[in-house]
Amino acid sequence: MKKFLLPALFAVAVLGGAPAASAQKMNSAKMATNAPAYKLQPQLSTLGWDGKAVTHGHNGTMQFANGDLLVKGNAIVGGTVTVDMKTMKATDITDAENQAKFVGHMSSDDFFGVATYPTSTFKIVSVAPIKGAAKDANNATITGDMTIKGVTQRLSFPAKVGVKDGVAAATGKMTIDRTKFGLKYGSKSFFESIGDKAIYDTFDLTFNVIAKKA
Repeated sequence: MKKFLLPALFAVAVLGGAPAASAQKMNSAKMATNAPAYKLQPQLSTLGWDGKAVTHGHNGTMQFANGDLLVKGNAIVGGTVTVDMKTMKATDITDAENQAKFVGHMSSDDFFGVATYPTSTFKIVSVAPIKGAAKDANNATITGDMTIKGVTQRLSFPAKVGVKDGVAAATGKMTIDRTKFGLKYGSKSFFESIGDKAIYDTFDLTFNVIAKKA
C-alpha cells in the first residue's frame, strides 16, 4: 500500500489543479509532431493488473521501464510508455514458492513469453476530450496501439489527464482481451470443454503515469 501512496498523492496534486478537458483541444497525431517530450518517471508511476478465472483471481503489479508523454500547451497529445514484463508480481500471493510458480507460468510461452518478449508498449495515437466531464472524473478518451507478445492492437479507454507546473499525468483503467494478443491458454473461447478451470479472456490494467518536463 505504501508503494502506491506517494505516486497516487502526486497524481492528485497534478490532476486536481490541472485544466479540465477543454485543455485537450489540441489532440491529434499532427499536433504531436514536434511537441515537447515529458520524460516518464518510473519511481512515481504505478501499474496494477487484475485477472480472474472462474473459481479464483489474482492481482499484482508491473513496473514501467521508460517512456514519455508529448505535451502541446496544456494538453497531452501523444507519447509512448514501455513496461518491463520481468517485473510482474502477484501481490495477493504471499507464499514465496507459490509466487515464483505463478510468475513463472505467467512469464512462460503459455502467457506472455517474457524470455522472447521482455517488454510491452503502448503508443498514444490521440487524446480526445470528454465534454462536460466533472472535475474529479475522467476527462479524456485515450486511443493508442498496445503491443504485447509482438502483437499490436488498437485500444481506447477513458482517463483523467492533465499538465501543470512542468508535470504531465494520466491515470485510469483499461480492459484488455488477452486472446487478441495470442494469449489463449485456459480460454473458454478456444477450449470449450475446460469447464471451471477456465481463465477469463479479459484482464484490467490500472495505470498512474507521471512524466516531467526535461
